[in-house]
Amino acid sequence: MLHHDGSWSHEGAPILNARLRAAFDRSVRFLPAEGVYVVQLGRFRGQIEVEEAGFFVRAFDAGSGRISLSDRSEEPLAPQSLHLSPRDGAFLCRVKRDLIASGLLARFSHAAQSQLLDAVEERGGKACLRLADRVLALPEL
Repeated sequence: MLHHDGSWSHEGAPILNARLRAAFDRSVRFLPAEGVYVVQLGRFRGQIEVEEAGFFVRAFDAGSGRISLSDRSEEPLAPQSLHLSPRDGAFLCRVKRDLIASGLLARFSHAAQSQLLDAVEERGGKACLRLADRVLALPEL
């Protein structure tokens, strides 16, 4: 199971090996035809249960507006998809819209959330996100 905080467990026991956890993070895939998440390690593929988000935002670059994800992919942040986790208020966004039109949830790490907040400014009483030479209004959070 992939937990909301990015930790992994198998049959209720935490997976403690850091290298194995990192390999799992890199190997998460979403299969749109089946609507399931899997971990794909070489020829091994196992379906996983995802507690909140299947991907995690590891870094945010305000200069390019891009996010780096736990599977080592990068893509532009869709600021309009930002919202807060009902669990603990962490930022969530939608990613991988090429797989599913509505996108899949990605949860911001503490570091990435801090990087995003550094790019937020107030304009006319509204929170805006500065991306390079653009300023975009953020949704109500």
